Amino acid sequence: MTNPYLCPNCKTNRSRFNIIEQVATPVKMDPQSGEIIDKFTNENLDPFHTPYKGPSLKVQCGSCGLVEDERSFVKFAEHNQRQ
Repeated sequence: MTNPYLCPNCKTNRSRFNIIEQVATPVKMDPQSGEIIDKFTNENLDPFHTPYKGPSLKVQCGSCGLVEDERSFVKFAEHNQRQ
C-alpha cells in the first residue's frame, strides 16, 4: 500500500479509498441445511479442500464504489501519471 492509486472506473479519484482485508475461513458445510459442520485451518485441510490463494487485500473506490484487486488501482495510476 505504498503506491499511488487511481480508480480504473471513474478515472479521477486518486485519494479516497476503502482498503478491504480479506480473511478466508475454510469450512465444511452440510449440503442440505448450509450449517457449518467443521472449521479448518490451512494446516489441517482435508485432501479435497483447496486452500485460499486469492489476494489478502481488495480496494474500493471511495467515489464510485468499484471493488478490485489492489494491483488494478496501482497499475492504472502507473499508466496515468500526472505530469
